[in-house]
Amino acid sequence: MKRLAALIFTGVAALLVQGCCLVDEDLSDCVDEVEVTMNYELRMVTNMKTEIQTQLSMATDMHVSAALQAHLAGIFTDYARDVDLGFYDVVRNQDAGDSLRLEHMERTMNANESSFTLNIPFRDYMHLAVANCLQSGGITLNNSELCHHSQLSQPNADVVESHKAGLFTARLGMSVLEGVNQQFHVNLYMANCAAALVLDQRSADVTRLEAYTTGFATGFNICDSTYTFRREQKVKADIVVPEEGSEFCFVSVSFPSMDPEETRVVIETEDPFIAEEQDYALWEYLVYATLSDGSITESRLRVRVPLRAGQLKIIHARMTDDGVVNTEDPTVAVSVSLDWGNGPTFNPDL
Repeated sequence: MKRLAALIFTGVAALLVQGCCLVDEDLSDCVDEVEVTMNYELRMVTNMKTEIQTQLSMATDMHVSAALQAHLAGIFTDYARDVDLGFYDVVRNQDAGDSLRLEHMERTMNANESSFTLNIPFRDYMHLAVANCLQSGGITLNNSELCHHSQLSQPNADVVESHKAGLFTARLGMSVLEGVNQQFHVNLYMANCAAALVLDQRSADVTRLEAYTTGFATGFNICDSTYTFRREQKVKADIVVPEEGSEFCFVSVSFPSMDPEETRVVIETEDPFIAEEQDYALWEYLVYATLSDGSITESRLRVRVPLRAGQLKIIHARMTDDGVVNTEDPTVAVSVSLDWGNGPTFNPDL
């Protein structure tokens, strides 16, 4: 009887071991962890320097150019502070309707590129990475436990603040093998952009100015590298006033505008920001000028070319005595409402 009991126990133990390998398709609980090296590098694809040199080349632009570059120093920079790393199953979970996150790490990078040694079970993964989310000022990483639902999102509000940092993301399919020393290189590309409105206000009798942009995406799908436009939002533009000169500027940092081709992250380096002008506006700059008599002038600058990830668009304009903003930019159409009745929410003094 003892011998029979021992044989039965041995058989059951063998079935349990085989069952782990034959029945359960998710092997993450049945395998040892292996060490892999993940090399992360931020890749900046931008037109910032070219745009500033082209649009602010006059001697009178010198001071506003310097102030604008200083303001954007934390946006258009290939430097990451925080990184969020998710490793997902490549097979969709039937209950969740998406691929589940199997491993998750948060790291401090503080560099353009960095390497991390990770211990994870060997298997196939879809890897998603996000840099600078904690520095962005209001952008949140939502649904990160699900691969195709993982998204960077702006607050659900009618008016939102400009982003405070350059956002970078990456996605990489990877096979982690047993008993092999592996290194994976991950390139992170910029997911947001900026629009600057440079104004000369010398002749305008204005007591207050406010500016917003509209027409931009509200979220970014990390795995698919696509943007969502769930609602119409205004992005509050920050005012940048140099110490000298008659010019100043408003700067809005946001997700990209709608693109007739496809609104995606820009990774190509050959003329990535050349776009065909459309017959309709893709995004707008809204300027509200309060005059000394208390009336408000609304100027809507309707831009007919897309604003893409990594791109800076500068609109050079001049304000008239009655607070109207005019520009000679051929891609921008201006419509004006004099004595506009309802002012916007924010009231920064100039």
